[in-house]
Amino acid sequence: MPRLNVTTREGLQREVEGKGGVSLMETIRNAGIEELAAICGGSMACATCHVYVDGPDLARLPVMSSSESELLDTCERRTSRSRLSCQIILSAELDGLGLTIAPE
Repeated sequence: MPRLNVTTREGLQREVEGKGGVSLMETIRNAGIEELAAICGGSMACATCHVYVDGPDLARLPVMSSSESELLDTCERRTSRSRLSCQIILSAELDGLGLTIAPE
């Protein structure tokens, strides 16, 4: 099972185990990390699942869609490491991925 290294807004680090084929958003929420609001449930309508992916891990992610980029443009705290966790599907290739939950 692929694992994620999640840093919360408070700086706490947690290793989260997930299943392939499930979004990072669902994996994080299923692990009980509720600060990832994910209000729209993964329909890419709110950006409340915004995360910062660790720099070295960015290259392992699929290319960001133009729709995801446009929605991230609405976030004041968008950086070059910003992604919507609802748009990334967990797979064995992403084992060990590191990310930080973005500020609200």
